[in-house]
Amino acid sequence: MTAPTAGPMTAEELLAYNLPNKRTELVRGRLVVREPAGYEHGRVAAEILLRVATHVRKHGLGTVLAAETGFTLQRAPDTVRAPDVAFIRADRAPVRGTRGFPELAPDLAVEVRSPDDRRSEVAEKVADWLAAGAAVVWVVDPEARTVVVHLAGETPRTIHEADTLSGGDLLPGFEVLVRELLA
Repeated sequence: MTAPTAGPMTAEELLAYNLPNKRTELVRGRLVVREPAGYEHGRVAAEILLRVATHVRKHGLGTVLAAETGFTLQRAPDTVRAPDVAFIRADRAPVRGTRGFPELAPDLAVEVRSPDDRRSEVAEKVADWLAAGAAVVWVVDPEARTVVVHLAGETPRTIHEADTLSGGDLLPGFEVLVRELLA
């Protein structure tokens, strides 16, 4: 493990700086370290990953990535964010074997709220994803039993547990009841 530099950290330094059993992101050159996610967070993230990945594979839409895959969203100072689930369209996906953090935003970034997540931190993540080019961000809140759908330039839309979450133009044909994601 290499110690962080005195100044702003870079994406490359973050990649080399391994903290076992911690979740890390880089926000405008500043290392952000968090405890591992809890059981409910992991269970909900896995359910979303399973459903989105199954749909994407069946229709050949692109690549789905698991939690903690980093994406370089900004340089100088660097920002590397890691969603709980990510989808990249086939025409934008990095080639297999790509190392490091891809310098792009996924088309879909999914953030699952944990009880200790501050709303301001989640809002900052959503803003970073959209500013870097993500088409859609889903913020899944197991406690509130909702999914807030963020699209660039549009007012966020809240989908409740009895409602259907749709993949829209990005994931054509994808539909799931929110309660099934949270069950």
